[in-house]
Amino acid sequence: MTSEADSYFFATGPYEGQAVPSIESEGRIIQQAWRLEGSDLTSQQIMSPIWKQLESAGYSIVFDCVDTECGSFDFRFNIAVLDAPDMFVDLYDFRYLSAYKDDRLGGKSYVALLASRSGAVGHVQIAHSTPAGSVEPEIAAQIIESPQDVKGIVTALVAQGHVVLEDLEFESGAVALGAGPYTSLSDLARYLTEENTRRVALVGHTDATGGADANVLLSRQRAAAVVERLVDAHGVDRLQLEANGVGYLSPIASNLTAEGREANRRVEAVHLNTE
Repeated sequence: MTSEADSYFFATGPYEGQAVPSIESEGRIIQQAWRLEGSDLTSQQIMSPIWKQLESAGYSIVFDCVDTECGSFDFRFNIAVLDAPDMFVDLYDFRYLSAYKDDRLGGKSYVALLASRSGAVGHVQIAHSTPAGSVEPEIAAQIIESPQDVKGIVTALVAQGHVVLEDLEFESGAVALGAGPYTSLSDLARYLTEENTRRVALVGHTDATGGADANVLLSRQRAAAVVERLVDAHGVDRLQLEANGVGYLSPIASNLTAEGREANRRVEAVHLNTE
């Protein structure tokens, strides 16, 4: 739900007997919610990787609380929550976080995250405000495009032995990884830093445009760029990572179409034997 000119109240503290202390932000307001089907994640686990993305984008926490310390029922019903079935809040299992970032034009952008769960379904809501005329990106649309089960990348990696890191962005023919942040790298980094015996290889792939040697080199350089990002931005031990590239030798789609070539240009994480 998007409002081009509206206001939204971002909580700055727990319920205080009559109301929830808040900051009113005016400008463009975006509210979205997602369901994480088949999830066994806690509210904290749902929230954590999303907050890391915001932190990487320069946001600072205003207020952070969990269920009873927020004010449970009174807090929940004094903040804006999208109607069911879009969003569900368990009064004894939710987490709230508000944060801000200074806008380059002198204003402030705000974001509020709310995470909860119901049985095997996780729920997350984000509200984002930017001042009129802001040049800041729309967080809801760009940073959290699809907060799918945050264990999705890791689950596929463990089950299949490899997984495509689908959200990575490289300019055509370039080896530099885009600024991000990337959910796949946050998830992979968390998995690796939880246990330092875990190891993965990052393997680059290209489409079939150009010669074999040039494509192998390009694919290796892109994989190496991902390794550097995991080490520098996420604190992964370099000894847990390898980089390689196979050029166009392992396509997953036809190179005869633009869509197929785009799918073939990818970096995969491959689980390595730790024994």
